[in-house]
Amino acid sequence: MNTKITKAVAAAALAIGATSANAGIIIPAGEWTLDVNGNVNVYATMTKTDDTTSASGGIAQVKDGQGNDDAVSINTGLLPAWLGFTGTTRQNDLDVSFTISMQPNVSDNAVTGDAKVPLFRQAFLSFGDKSWGSVKMGKDLGIFGGNAILNDMTLLGVGGLGSVKSGNSTSLGGIGTGYIYPAWKGQIAYTTPNFNGLTATIAITNPNQAQDTAVSTTFQDRYGVEAQVEYAFSNGKAWVSGVSYEKQADAVTYDQTAIDIGAAVNFGNVGLVAYYYTGEGIGSTTLGGFFGGAAGGVDAGASTNGNERDSDGGYLQATYVIPTGTKLGVAVGVSKLDVASDEATTAAVLDENKRWTVGAYHPLTKHLNLVAEYNSIDSESHNGVESDSDSISLGAILFF
Repeated sequence: MNTKITKAVAAAALAIGATSANAGIIIPAGEWTLDVNGNVNVYATMTKTDDTTSASGGIAQVKDGQGNDDAVSINTGLLPAWLGFTGTTRQNDLDVSFTISMQPNVSDNAVTGDAKVPLFRQAFLSFGDKSWGSVKMGKDLGIFGGNAILNDMTLLGVGGLGSVKSGNSTSLGGIGTGYIYPAWKGQIAYTTPNFNGLTATIAITNPNQAQDTAVSTTFQDRYGVEAQVEYAFSNGKAWVSGVSYEKQADAVTYDQTAIDIGAAVNFGNVGLVAYYYTGEGIGSTTLGGFFGGAAGGVDAGASTNGNERDSDGGYLQATYVIPTGTKLGVAVGVSKLDVASDEATTAAVLDENKRWTVGAYHPLTKHLNLVAEYNSIDSESHNGVESDSDSISLGAILFF
């Protein structure tokens, strides 16, 4: 099982050609070994749009209320700035560990520049042995969609913006334009031993659903269930995962189910990723919908009456390392959402968000990488409204 997200991030960084250490700053501490690790990433992003009306549920940016079509910001990318602490030890024939992390902002849109507070995305313990597997308990990245985001090349960049304003929020990368955000969830997960590259994980998870006080829905009556089977081989890996929730955060109750399949392979200097997901009731960006997820929302998983909307999407990505060590990449992705059975085919509901990205990721030093990306987002709703925006991002990311 992944015991900390920063190691997965480091692996993703290596997979797309930027260099980083496999571990952070190692400190022996009695019976424990403490690993202090993280990253700082900063990007100057310039965005251009020609549209005044946003597609319902669209990710593409549109002109502001004053008619301005250009926007600039300095912010983190898909990854927040990160400071993590992981302690490991071996006790009573068990590998025991903990991970706690925080994610400070690198910019702020407030006048004083100090309106935002850090995120806290991880706090979990794990224990186990290679003979029988391991157990993880606490808050960490979700299982469904996890491999999709960790193999996205924009993990070291920006991808889709989500917002043109500086602040503590990260960019979207390929979230909502190729995969559903796995989110950060309280979970109790079991991972099997490694059987010649084959592992399986199953978890019960916190529902992570806002309570709807307007209809006094304050209870979630069952846990979410997420699971994954992964096979790692000499030059890559393949996986399939699934998710099941019952959503009770609205005036209605409906089911959220989805499965995905993906593969990431490397052939010398060439890296390829292919990913696809399909589901019901899951929305287009997060489980339920990016903008709150209430039933009937423009990108939600169900209509006002609780009838599920079908979703599907995926992305293709290709990268190549040139002789200078720079990794060049191109990715295309789409997330689609159908109207429910009780909705008109021309409803003001998201139809699809599409993205294509070209990027260059250059290892200036062992730990420091320069990044340049061009991202284009196109959004369309079922009522025919379309909006699109383009952005250029230039910056750097440093792992330690």
